[in-house]
Amino acid sequence: MQQIFRLHQVALRRGMHRLLLSGSNFGARFRRRQIFRNVFVAITEVPDEFLQGGVGDLDGTPIPAHQWYRLVTSGFIHFGLFHIAMNMLLLFQLGALLERALGAVKLTAMYFASLLAGSLGVLLVGGAALTGGASGAVFGLMAGAAVGLHRRGVNVFSTGIGTTLLLNLVLTFSISGISIGGHVGGAIGGAICGFVMLAPGWKPMPKWAGYAAPAAVALVALVASVIVVG
Repeated sequence: MQQIFRLHQVALRRGMHRLLLSGSNFGARFRRRQIFRNVFVAITEVPDEFLQGGVGDLDGTPIPAHQWYRLVTSGFIHFGLFHIAMNMLLLFQLGALLERALGAVKLTAMYFASLLAGSLGVLLVGGAALTGGASGAVFGLMAGAAVGLHRRGVNVFSTGIGTTLLLNLVLTFSISGISIGGHVGGAIGGAICGFVMLAPGWKPMPKWAGYAAPAAVALVALVASVIVVG
């Protein structure tokens, strides 16, 4: 696991300078606040009581009518120190990669759109297993960055972003207990957002599209989640 941890760091550092960044650097605030929120929830909630009560987790069973917030709160629940440490490391590094390209508002929008897409993935293929963590949102940022690099003519595997994404997908499908639906769903949602939000300067998208894309992904994920659980 320590070797995988180091691979994440090296690969993402190699990719930092390759994305053509422009715009605001306010995304640093998002990174700090989002990491704080995840850590705060992990520290302040008692795992046994929280999970046994089904308050914030997510699984493939129907969601009670008054608990739709679990589509979001499941992204803040983590199962152990290593789980949250890995997610927060990737969130910090991916946030540094994307912050100047997107700014705080769009970065937040991509994050939560990916989170909701990951929640939909859990409902589709998650079965009855308890699921939690920011992994779906983090996969979305990773896939969004990879798509953005590809659209700018950069080989994602020459930067390390592609390698990191591929490695995480391999781990997702090869290690039991990892949420396939959450990871793949988040990655798909983030990739859709990245295609629009990180369009290159020579293939520009309308400014409003950068806000509309994550809003559309989030809306589709919410509506589909309602349909899936009836």
